[in-house]
Amino acid sequence: MYKKLFGAPLAIITALMSSHAMATSIEDKIDMLQEEIEQLKVQAANAQKNKGGIQSLVDRTTLGGYGELHYNNFSGDVPSGATQAKDEIDFHRFVLFFGHRFNDWISLKSELEIEHANTENEGQVELEQAYLDFNFSEKLNAKAGIFLMPLGFINETHEPPTFYGVERNQIETRIIPSTWWEAGASLYGEIATGVKYQAGISSSLAAENFDKFSTKGVREARRNVSEAPAEDFAVHGRLDYTGLPGITIGASVFSGNTGQNNPALNGADARLTLWDIHARYKIDKLDLRALFAQGHLSDAEKINAAFGFETANRFYGWYAEAAYHLLQNGEHDLAPFIRFEKWDNHASIPKVITRSDASENDVWTVGANYQPHPQVVLKADYQKFDKPDGDKGDKRLNLGLGYMF
Repeated sequence: MYKKLFGAPLAIITALMSSHAMATSIEDKIDMLQEEIEQLKVQAANAQKNKGGIQSLVDRTTLGGYGELHYNNFSGDVPSGATQAKDEIDFHRFVLFFGHRFNDWISLKSELEIEHANTENEGQVELEQAYLDFNFSEKLNAKAGIFLMPLGFINETHEPPTFYGVERNQIETRIIPSTWWEAGASLYGEIATGVKYQAGISSSLAAENFDKFSTKGVREARRNVSEAPAEDFAVHGRLDYTGLPGITIGASVFSGNTGQNNPALNGADARLTLWDIHARYKIDKLDLRALFAQGHLSDAEKINAAFGFETANRFYGWYAEAAYHLLQNGEHDLAPFIRFEKWDNHASIPKVITRSDASENDVWTVGANYQPHPQVVLKADYQKFDKPDGDKGDKRLNLGLGYMF
């Protein structure tokens, strides 16, 4: 009887305890499942975040570049005793552009160039640009790092589809030493409608490298920011007016001491001031362009005495060019052109040196650019020099192709 009396409550208590244990087990499992769900949510969010980060990096990064292949056929007269140069083919430039936008107003711009397809002989790998660009407003912006000097037409804009002829014009090679870059900082912007400016400070050239001046001007003194002397700095400025349709009129200047405290110069500053005025009229199918550039070098006599050079007090050059877009059909564009150039690297020289016959020349260039696509160009031209161009002859047939992207 007692067993029956106590047995029923015991059964009820056991059943309740079993039910409570089962309930506790279910709650634990629910909690575990909820934890797993939360972990999966976190993992999914992290994956989406990483995906978004990669996508954002792609959206904010730019890749570009340009390249050009040249064939030169030399003929005609050569200086007495010289041997005419052999015809040559050269992948002259292969350039990659890399840019990255950090935010709405800070970006990186850079260019890496391989010249002559190798690093032997005359070939080399060069860091042409690498600067931070700070965009504040249309009127005021800044850049700092390695950048191209804002002189002439070609030094800042020299992709093959943007200029006429296989080779870059002689004036923006021998007088303005394109392509020319320095390290520094510069302000730029648009101060009024159609009026753009640049102004800044940069590294300068070194007089100890003014070799081959009679034919190449100051070109040999470019140090490409490679452990370059930095005792002396330079200033630069540019002003352009583009307020009327198809018209660009402007001027630019670079001025700086080149002595770089070289003891051989006995304290001479050797200031170089190089300036140009330029104009372009491009409307409908007609494209006209002209440029005059001149350089002044102080202490030329001291430079020559110290290093045995043949530098001049004054040198200059100018060219005029006309092109006509004869055929424009969709992406196709055929543009014949003609150009005349004149330069003199010994326009005014110290009395202690002899004027070089190779220092001055006139050249006519006639040819055509054909673009099957706006970013691809095939070129052909014929050049006639008034005097032999070094030992290469006074006539030249040039063929080339180029691209940019």
